[in-house]
Amino acid sequence: MASSTLPAFALFPIAAWRDQLLPDEWVACLNAWLALINSHLSLSDSEILTISAKDSTLQAFLASFTRETALGGVDILGSSPSAKRLLKNCLALITRLLQSSSPPNELAQWEFLADLSRVYGKKKAEALLGSLSAASKGYLDSSLAVLKKFLIRNLDAGINGGDLKGIEERLERVNDLIRVSPSVAEFFLAGSDFVDGLVSCYKITNPPLRKVLIATTYLGLVGLAEGQKVSALTDQLYSLKAAADAHKAGPLNVNDSLVAELVTSTPLIQRVQRKVEESDSTSSRMKSVLVELSAFKKPGGGVSKPKRLIRRKVDKGKGLAELDEAQAQQEIHIHRMSQISQVQDLFPELGSGFISKLLDEYDNNTEEAVAHLLDASLPPHLQSANRSEDLSHHAPTTVTTTKTTLVRRSSLNPRPTPPQLASDTEDFDLLTADVSRLHIGKRPGDADTLLADRTKAPNKAAILSALAAFDSDDDERDDTYDADDVGGTVDTATAEEVLPEGTEAALFRAWTANPDVFARDNETRRGKERTRLREETGMTDEALEGWAVMLGRNAALKRRLQARYGEFTGEQAELGRTSWRAGADEGEEGDGEGSDGAAGTGSGQAGRGGGPGRGRGRGRGGRGRGRGGAATGPPVDSELARRRKEANKGSRANHNRRDQRARKMARGGLLVETGNH
Repeated sequence: MASSTLPAFALFPIAAWRDQLLPDEWVACLNAWLALINSHLSLSDSEILTISAKDSTLQAFLASFTRETALGGVDILGSSPSAKRLLKNCLALITRLLQSSSPPNELAQWEFLADLSRVYGKKKAEALLGSLSAASKGYLDSSLAVLKKFLIRNLDAGINGGDLKGIEERLERVNDLIRVSPSVAEFFLAGSDFVDGLVSCYKITNPPLRKVLIATTYLGLVGLAEGQKVSALTDQLYSLKAAADAHKAGPLNVNDSLVAELVTSTPLIQRVQRKVEESDSTSSRMKSVLVELSAFKKPGGGVSKPKRLIRRKVDKGKGLAELDEAQAQQEIHIHRMSQISQVQDLFPELGSGFISKLLDEYDNNTEEAVAHLLDASLPPHLQSANRSEDLSHHAPTTVTTTKTTLVRRSSLNPRPTPPQLASDTEDFDLLTADVSRLHIGKRPGDADTLLADRTKAPNKAAILSALAAFDSDDDERDDTYDADDVGGTVDTATAEEVLPEGTEAALFRAWTANPDVFARDNETRRGKERTRLREETGMTDEALEGWAVMLGRNAALKRRLQARYGEFTGEQAELGRTSWRAGADEGEEGDGEGSDGAAGTGSGQAGRGGGPGRGRGRGRGGRGRGRGGAATGPPVDSELARRRKEANKGSRANHNRRDQRARKMARGGLLVETGNH
């Protein structure tokens, strides 16, 4: 409830509500809050305990004020004098409440203090956290204990039931508190459970979560170094080294570990060495573990300072070429963009204009700029600057040379160059070209003069712009069969969103079994079949009904789905064997068309009798109705021998030649001995 002597506070509005307020209305709101804050500040210490500490609307306003300001930055308050005084007086009132013997519980939680640390920076927040009363410290330790227990449990679980989104949100928020308070860093790194959880959770391929894990580990270790906890810091560094060795011995990539990324993308080793040397407590054990951790740095990675640009000299025997100032200016822009991208890899929320100012402040030293960002130890003019400022709004600076002064462009975006060739052609077509541009034969001047003239040289910025606008997927289109070349109807309509694998099959089978499942009425939508179909496909009722409507309208789609997912039992037409088999045609041999004629394979008449036909030569016997004539063909045993020979050719050698000769001689009337020789 609000106090009986002071008016109640209104909550600090969210961004959607703030955008609807006019500037005058916003200033009036700031003045009203400022007046109420000043009224509470004017109370005595005893009245603070009885009035301010028990005013729930005051606590809700302070919580919403710090939260929204932490999310949007101090620029959301505006540039009016009331905004600056409100920011200052809110900190003064929060300090009095947290230093009292009976502080509000809501203001002593880690969430509120983390938002306060982001809004007011390291210097002011560290002073406030160092002056908390015993009751406030008790509330803070209790909330941190609950947070640490939640983080350890979910970090160990990982993808097997762990709340990865909750881990990322809480770690990103508590990192502001760890950065300003060495005692909070010491609390989280007490024991090995928290660090082991960070190392194990880093195995999950989730880039945003990995960045938060790296930042938490770095801030915790630097906090131990700032708090002069050398023994605890050494133990944690040794545990990280052991984890890196275990990862290196495993099947995964040696560079895909938390330790390798930590020592590569952050200045951890340099910061720890500097902090330990300042405390005069350097030990051989600390030095050795730092050297061993340096061995895990990725080759060619990190935020190291880019190499100095060296102008290549063209040795043509005519002396040094003069410096092209415009080209040198473009080189400066290119490498400034490279430095900005390195910083944005670690701080994606920062604008390119703010990072450019930061690099100007620290002499283009990317590593030093990142270290000051992590420590929140920026100069006042950068601390209050707009962190989301784009480079196009950055004030132009000047680059002086020995001959002239060049003005740096306000934007790194390359400007398009006019098509010179097109205008030249047009001038010549219209007969309006200058006579000085005409020449007979070769152009005047030698090759060196033409190459030294940079007035018509292509702009490097235009080349970079063309490369940036180039779509590497354009060359993947196969234009072999364009609509104009095919000669038939080509469906050029844009394809609908591709359904997940298996969804289309489930939809078509359900439609084939019962099209009424896709009816557009409430009874069908509440039915069991529709519920099962929604769970199986993951689609809404509107999407299911729309799919059925489109299927009914598109006959080609229906045929395609029928061919793909229709009923098919796998049956095929049975094909007979065409290869020859022994004994397959025994019943056919000698089968004549008549019943009286006998089969004959020798030469001579077959089926002689009273019939009308006779047969001669090899083949089947003729037809006859009278007395059938006897066929003069080879005996049956020779036919069987022939078949036996053909059947046994593939399995063994033909060793019965002697027997065959004996049979042949016997048929001729000769007596041949067939015994064994």
